[in-house]
Parts: sequence; C-alpha cells; structure tokens
Amino acid sequence: MTEDSLAWETAEREVAYRCPGFDIVHEDVVLPDGTETDFDYLADDPAVAILPFTPDGDVVLVEEWRQAVERVNRALPAGGVEGEDVDLETAARRELAEETGYEAESVDFLCEFEPANGISDAVFHYFVARGCEPTAEQDLDFDESIRVRTESYDDLLEAVLADEVRDGRTALGVMRYELGGQ
Repeated sequence: MTEDSLAWETAEREVAYRCPGFDIVHEDVVLPDGTETDFDYLADDPAVAILPFTPDGDVVLVEEWRQAVERVNRALPAGGVEGEDVDLETAARRELAEETGYEAESVDFLCEFEPANGISDAVFHYFVARGCEPTAEQDLDFDESIRVRTESYDDLLEAVLADEVRDGRTALGVMRYELGGQ
C-alpha cells in the first residue's frame, strides 16, 4: 500500500470558529474506502521555540500562566510567526526579546516538529540562541503573564527527564538538543 492510498479527500472546508491565536476548521472529507464523514482541527500559524543560552551557559526560561491547565509552566520562550517577520530566525529573535528582554548574539536552526498533527496543523520551528544578554525590554502581549528566570542547562535537562517540565514544546526541544543538536 502506498502513502497516497491513505489520503483523505477534502470535499468542503470552512472556518467553524475564529479567535485570537488560532482557528477551528471544519472539513467534510471522504476516506479512502469511500466513507463520507467530517473532521475538525485547530489551524495555527507557524511558531518558533528558542533554547537560549547566556554567555555562561545558563538557559533563559519563562514561567507563564497557562489557563487551560491552571498552573504556571516553566518553558522555553516561544510564539507565533508574525507578518513583519522576514524569516523564522527573525521571528525567533523577536520572540526571545519580547518574552524575556534577552537578545542573542547568534541564532541557529535546530529542528521542526508537528507536535499534534492528529488534531492540529501547527508546526514548531526550534532554534538555539547563544550569547543571550538582557539588553532589550520585555514587550508582552496583553494576555501573557510571564516571569523570566535562568537555570543551568543540566538542571533543566534533569527536570525534563524527571517529568517536572510539563510544557511539551520545552521537553521536545530540550530532548532533541540533547540527542544531537549541540
């Protein structure tokens, strides 16, 4: 069986719900066996996540309130690509500065993932930023509640491995970096 024989045919597509940050898309689809059904998914703009290192090797993190899970999460700075971003690196630099007040000497692409492609079209583009210094001002969105902190990379890795970091973007980025992104 080839991959094409698994493809669904989209008969109709509409945005069922629109809100700041994402849309919910409703599709009428035809499955490979001819079954007609519907499918809903979260449509999201591309996003960047940054693993930012200070000159002394600490990682710059954010602690952010996440309403859906009703707790503060320790996480990598991350956010959506915006219209004025000329490329993904520009978006990574902007998000780092906006969320943390840190600016990077260098920013290098690490990887990209579709973290929940069964329910969303979201794509996360990961970058490693080095030489990060607090030379900018935080410029948070109206709905962001963020505290900035630094910690050693080893402590962050240990927290990921001990299931203390619940943010999936962060855990995925740290594990990918550890497995060969250095």
